Amino acid sequence: MSMDFTNQRLSYEKGMLDQQSVPDSPFELLKAWMNEAIEQSVQEPYALSLATCGADNKPSVRIVLLREITENGIVFYTNYESAKGQDIAENPNAEALFFWHELERQIRISGSIAKIDNDKSAAYFQKRPHDSQVGAWVSRPQSGEVVNRDIMEQTFEQLQTQYPENKPVPTPEFWGGYEITVEKMEFWQGRANRMHDRIVYMQESDSKDDVANWTTKRLLP
Repeated sequence: MSMDFTNQRLSYEKGMLDQQSVPDSPFELLKAWMNEAIEQSVQEPYALSLATCGADNKPSVRIVLLREITENGIVFYTNYESAKGQDIAENPNAEALFFWHELERQIRISGSIAKIDNDKSAAYFQKRPHDSQVGAWVSRPQSGEVVNRDIMEQTFEQLQTQYPENKPVPTPEFWGGYEITVEKMEFWQGRANRMHDRIVYMQESDSKDDVANWTTKRLLP
């Protein structure tokens, strides 16, 4: 039986986005919108959809959690042996999407992606809750097939015995961070009558001093 949603509509009327008043850098606007999402108690505002595509040319998307906004990009952590890790190894380009329904906003981030420094990954891993550290060791390889949940639970219990609360859990060599170095960032603000505001930042490199500059364009909704 099919499901028909053609009569389901909302009118977006909570905000606007003016090209003349946006900051010079997309990172300033990203941080401002992120802070507003946190202040408005949006649930997990740092959750993003990550799209990758490997050598098979088949796109794949999943939710990951933003863990840092750097000067040049955004950072998340995962299992390097996962399906997304394989995609990234074959095609180091990715796109991220934040969608905050409560604010009628979304942000698309496109760019190249690469592993971050091992020491930085290890430092973050040690900040995670103990049981989350243990859980990372269970997921090898992440997305790999398992016969049933009991096997997962047994492995988790064995690792908890091996690494009790008072014993450090080593950082897995197959786990760490990735950074998407931003090349393009698009901000979308929902508006009434589907006349949405879309402002895109494109990076341009100054050949004289190699300083990254940003240009903005308004896109049709």
